[in-house]
Amino acid sequence: MNKQMRSRGFTLVELMVVLVVVGILSAIAIPSYTQYILRSHRTSAQAVLAETAQFMERFYTTNNSYEGAALVTAVVPRNAGGAEVRYNVSFVEDPDADGFMLQAVPANAQADDECGTLTLSGTGAQGADASGCW
Repeated sequence: MNKQMRSRGFTLVELMVVLVVVGILSAIAIPSYTQYILRSHRTSAQAVLAETAQFMERFYTTNNSYEGAALVTAVVPRNAGGAEVRYNVSFVEDPDADGFMLQAVPANAQADDECGTLTLSGTGAQGADASGCW
């Protein structure tokens, strides 16, 4: 009967070991997941910059100038379903006859992204506050 009493339940030491293991796994997994989410939103912003640059090229083909083009996309994501805005996309300066420069400025939770502001010029030159972001 004494053996039956010992085999039931967990000891305090076993519970503490499990808590320590879960804590270590959480300390490793949560920052990795957070960085993954930031990278995925950055990829969306890059896609919007590329899409907007393509629009600008179509505008140039029609008008023989970039001047007067209006920005089609303003925020990433496109506020579908009340999603939180991650990037604000805008022109660095108003486009002139020969070129333009787009920027995606991180907002809200995306402000923690190490890459900071992403830029894309009319020549296709990509820029960011940190290297390896494109």
